[in-house]
Amino acid sequence: MATYKLTVNGQPKEVAADPSTPLLWVLREELNMTGTKYGCGVSACGACTVHVDGVATRSCMLPISLLGNRPVVTIEAMASDPVGRVVQDAWVEKDVVQCGYCQSGQIMSAVALLRATAKPTETNIEESMGGNICRCATYVRIREAIDLASQRLT
Repeated sequence: MATYKLTVNGQPKEVAADPSTPLLWVLREELNMTGTKYGCGVSACGACTVHVDGVATRSCMLPISLLGNRPVVTIEAMASDPVGRVVQDAWVEKDVVQCGYCQSGQIMSAVALLRATAKPTETNIEESMGGNICRCATYVRIREAIDLASQRLT
């Protein structure tokens, strides 16, 4: 066990964890932040996506020991984030959510995309969102929500 000082959603946190513990489990088990979901455990589905130093990152494969001083932002912070709020509102308006399990990861990936590319093309969206799996296949509505959010942000 080691002690790690983190910044999560702008707040300082301190946790004791094995160095190999993935960030996902630190967030969920140590910090009780359950918005970030476990999907596959091999970085293939995107349910565990968070932002690490502004970059969409799969938290299930990032050992806490490799996080360093980089700030972490989770879905819990999106309601108070200007881009996150617009994306969440577009998600609701386009009725994206079906079962909802993957949606926190989808939203985190969409926010990262819109921060990097204000007016994403279909190719930009496909490249950025392609690694996020939705078992309910709401991909058309996800794309529509990203387009709507992009229009509202520019």
